[in-house]
Amino acid sequence: MKRAKSAPGAKNGGPRPYLTRAEVARLFGVSPATVASWARQGRLGYISTLGGHRRYPREEILALLNDVAIHKGPARHGGPGRS
Repeated sequence: MKRAKSAPGAKNGGPRPYLTRAEVARLFGVSPATVASWARQGRLGYISTLGGHRRYPREEILALLNDVAIHKGPARHGGPGRS
């Protein structure tokens, strides 16, 4: 029997405290490779799972996204942070 998938970010009725690389990439309108690069450069905070995957703190990412939107204004060509 297949288990039903929950909505992204939802677990036990509330948002997960950490985001995946793909989720962060989607929010910023960049590739997952760019998110990994930002993490290696120290631009994004993260934790490592036991399996070696990075997870990014939801609140930190949303604050950074908000800060980028305030400083850049509306994006002209698609996703957040692009000009």
